[in-house]
Amino acid sequence: VQLQASGGGLVQPGGSLRLSCAASGFTLDYYAIGWFRQTPGKEREFVAAIWRSRTYYGDSVKGRFTISRANAENTFYLQMASLKPEDTAVYYCAAGANLILSSIRSPSRYNYWGQGTLVTVSS
Repeated sequence: VQLQASGGGLVQPGGSLRLSCAASGFTLDYYAIGWFRQTPGKEREFVAAIWRSRTYYGDSVKGRFTISRANAENTFYLQMASLKPEDTAVYYCAAGANLILSSIRSPSRYNYWGQGTLVTVSS
């Protein structure tokens, strides 16, 4: 059972980037899926999630980031636009079973995690 995150890199402020998270060993169809991010010395921050076909976003990324899933590919994505230096972080993908809506923003509720991919927004 594995989640493999990819797509991070260096991008200029105002630019765009798409992160991918591919699952293997299990089917994402029955899981809530999410993206979190973390910077040194800070707790892991909720970025976005899909729960029961509905999308949810953290306040700091609402309107700029889009989470989506491709069930046939067992993969989900985070499309990031209008990136800011404060978006710089390691981004993690996660999948959780039997989550309730009130728990989708809690990292501890997710069962599986990707290894993280670094996004650096800088000129």
